[in-house]
Amino acid sequence: MARSYQTITVEKRGEADWLTLNRPDALNAINLAMVGELNDYFGSLYHDGSVRLVVMRGAGKAFCAGLDIKEHADRGAVPFGGGFGFQGYLADVYIKMRRCPQPILSLVHGPACGGGFAFALASDIRLAGDSARMNAAFIRIGLSSCDMGVSYFLPRLVGGSIAAELMLTGRFITAQRALAVGLVAEVVPEDQLEAAAQPWIDDLLHASPMGLRMTKEGLAMAVDAQGLEAAMALENRNQIMTSKSPNFAEGMRAFLEKRRPDYTPD
Repeated sequence: MARSYQTITVEKRGEADWLTLNRPDALNAINLAMVGELNDYFGSLYHDGSVRLVVMRGAGKAFCAGLDIKEHADRGAVPFGGGFGFQGYLADVYIKMRRCPQPILSLVHGPACGGGFAFALASDIRLAGDSARMNAAFIRIGLSSCDMGVSYFLPRLVGGSIAAELMLTGRFITAQRALAVGLVAEVVPEDQLEAAAQPWIDDLLHASPMGLRMTKEGLAMAVDAQGLEAAMALENRNQIMTSKSPNFAEGMRAFLEKRRPDYTPD
């Protein structure tokens, strides 16, 4: 059932959801309503087999400028977030982004700051427009940069040295440097971001439904595995499960016949 949102839009394009942060007049800054809607959306994905991929982007001139500081200053306590108020409520969004089985492809343009930077980091693949500028802005307003999963995601993506540089200073990383350090997969002119996403979408949807889900899950677990044996035990489990699906036989036939697989839900 389609949900109606005020601060985000969700457009269904086949098996991909195009999720747009939609507060362009505020550079898509994160307010309480957006947190509630993102929690609802990402929380709904876990058992939604009709969605195989999420493409996340921002409307207007920015991906997401981070916390809406004006609203945050004017707001009282928020009765959510497991006793941590707004802090825990927003943190839940990033946990749900990682927990949902659908890969998230983020299209980053303009500022991606603080919590907006964390949206990009919590995604599985990032493409950047040439205008993209990302930073751990928390430290510039009297907070720690260890927030919204940044201390977990960033060192794993770019290594400890670059993570320390960005988090301790709050400096911006540009699109080209983000490409050089492996933070983004591709940089294109801003007006070509949507077109640049399509080959990635095609490749992601070339996988079987179960294969795609289990690869996201397995990769996330292997990053924190206790060792090679633990990672391989998970791989063995995933391969046995995917090999039992009819889609494995279809994938083999399609490969031999040099055509695109016609997968069924599994």
